[in-house]
Amino acid sequence: MLRPFMIAAVTLFGWSISAAKDIGQWEATKEDVRAWFRNLMQPDNPTISCCGEADAYYADSFGVDEDRYVAVITDERPDEPLGRRYIAPGTRVIVPNHKIKWDNGNPTGHGVIFIGPSGQVLCYVVPGGV
Repeated sequence: MLRPFMIAAVTLFGWSISAAKDIGQWEATKEDVRAWFRNLMQPDNPTISCCGEADAYYADSFGVDEDRYVAVITDERPDEPLGRRYIAPGTRVIVPNHKIKWDNGNPTGHGVIFIGPSGQVLCYVVPGGV
């Protein structure tokens, strides 16, 4: 009974890692920004990556809902070259407090929210802080 569960868990984990692959979307990005994306780890689980450009959306605007950040997608870059799904500019995303990154700077000049394939927030880096 435990074995099928373990197989399913390993398969799901492997799929979530493979969803953040490099398909050439890094070619137009400066090397320091590429390195920042590659080395950015989730604040609540520092052994797991925030992923990369295929999961990243500019969120230069934000609000507050009680004690939570609400990131507003402002990214108008084309999705296809970045290998990501479409999320409309103006979409508001509640950011769990444990997903906010404060410790690794931000060379992009933008707020950046990383959204996984199921719509879950992986990381959020506030605007500014180069």
